Amino acid sequence: MSDAGADLVILGGGSGGYAAAFRAAELGQSVILIEKDKLGGTCLHRGCIPTKALLHAAEVADTAREGEQFGVKTTLEGVDIAGVHKYKDGVISRLYKGLQGLAKAHKVTVVEGTGTFVGGTTVEVDGTRYTGKNLILATGSYSKTLPGLELGGRIIASDEALTLDWIPEKVVVLGGGVIGVEFASVWASFGVDVTIVEALPRLVPAEDEFASKQLERAFRRRKIGFKTGVKFTGAKQDDNGVTVSLESGETLEADLLLVAVGRGPNTAGHGYEEAGVKMERGFVLTDERLRTNLPNVYAVGDIVPGLQLAHRGFAQGIFVAEEIAGLQPKAIDEAGIPRVTYSHPEVASVGLTEAAAKERYGSDVKTFTYDLAGNGKSQILKTSGAIKVIKAPDGPVVGLHLVGDRVGELIGEAQLIYNWEAFPEDVAPLIHAHPTQTEALGEAHLALAGKPLHVHS
Repeated sequence: MSDAGADLVILGGGSGGYAAAFRAAELGQSVILIEKDKLGGTCLHRGCIPTKALLHAAEVADTAREGEQFGVKTTLEGVDIAGVHKYKDGVISRLYKGLQGLAKAHKVTVVEGTGTFVGGTTVEVDGTRYTGKNLILATGSYSKTLPGLELGGRIIASDEALTLDWIPEKVVVLGGGVIGVEFASVWASFGVDVTIVEALPRLVPAEDEFASKQLERAFRRRKIGFKTGVKFTGAKQDDNGVTVSLESGETLEADLLLVAVGRGPNTAGHGYEEAGVKMERGFVLTDERLRTNLPNVYAVGDIVPGLQLAHRGFAQGIFVAEEIAGLQPKAIDEAGIPRVTYSHPEVASVGLTEAAAKERYGSDVKTFTYDLAGNGKSQILKTSGAIKVIKAPDGPVVGLHLVGDRVGELIGEAQLIYNWEAFPEDVAPLIHAHPTQTEALGEAHLALAGKPLHVHS
């Protein structure tokens, strides 16, 4: 058995792992990064990037189908799924090559293989042990299913949906969270009859109730079916399709069942429990500095309880690299992490929901909702939706919630407003270019500051 050492060893090369590696290298640390698959992890190869490429292809299909409403005579002849995958895979390939180049430029040693944490700050890969002065665990997540529901055949998870080489006629999506509504949106744009089944009372249940209602209204207009507050009880498949049973006694027939009930922490089989890492329900427990219970061992990304978002892992990776270097970075506020669902329309948010704000500050929180019907650029884009801003009593803005096409691009300003604890009076004087959708943020803050402009009293 041979050994190798470095200042920092990282187990997992996804968003959190490679961000930590690059930042640590910039700070003068020697880094060994261990990845069993490909640098970039789930986000680049089986998550964020390929999903959003499919969503853009879906947007193009909708534009072609609906061109006449803009005075442009276009028709949609069909969707070439092989061509869609070629486009998607091309995006992934270019980003992957860029990431490999960055690893080389940062002089990060990338080790390919499955790593096992064997204690201390040591990870073993194929008989070789790699020991760091510090160790970061960053092994990501996997697609979950429900007890008794086995994936395979016509019952698929998001990984299989991303590589599906045919377009089904009818699909049932189990789960109305981010993954479920994004795939439902793609398939609906491709002409598929889609029904979402969600056990909780509303779609995107982690979002503000306002956002759920806006999305549900838009999905009804798009003829995307959904059943909320209904529990799944079973599924049977044969060569012709799948039959989904609900607790209500109803059955749904489809070509495919997409299981989109969330992602679980990828910690099993990596030696964490055996090495003494404190865990709960498969997650690695840390303090706010992302330290585990073991000395010099940190954890980042989807294996840490909280939002399972690539940019959260990315930020945590940078944080830990700077923490190890003694820079004493500010602890990450989970509520300050922007959240975007890239369906049609998009849902974006940062900060507290109205319910959470009232729980924290009392019933005197103020809210204002600005309808995108009053926004010129949104009308040009023919998108409906709204922006909701939540303000603490005699305090700053504590939550922003946006629904509409392309509103994910507005979340940058929204997170600055939240994270810098801005008051409506701070934002109201800022000049927003016309015509842009960012004006909607300006209008909402003008109204909360007591000087509404394009708002009916």
